[in-house]
Amino acid sequence: MQQSDFKEDTRYVVTLRDENGKYRPAKFYVLKLHDDGMIVRLTEQQGILRKIAYDDVIKIVSSKPASGAKRYYVPEVLLSEQHWKGRREIQHYGSSPAMGK
Repeated sequence: MQQSDFKEDTRYVVTLRDENGKYRPAKFYVLKLHDDGMIVRLTEQQGILRKIAYDDVIKIVSSKPASGAKRYYVPEVLLSEQHWKGRREIQHYGSSPAMGK
């Protein structure tokens, strides 16, 4: 996959290659696109932000743009490329105003 295959503020269901090379299903919300990968929030794991390389996504099964009230807010400093140098995963709690939190 390439950067142009993804859009920010969109939920995806994909087939993802894990660290061992096995294919796994994954659900995530794209927060930010960078040249070398994207910053996503895993929707099945509370508050986990992960950097995923575009090449690790094998297939996009479905995608759905998030409406204004269903978007996740994460401070821009946590999404910057400089913050993600040397990191693969962080835990951050963020929510949507529509979720009542």
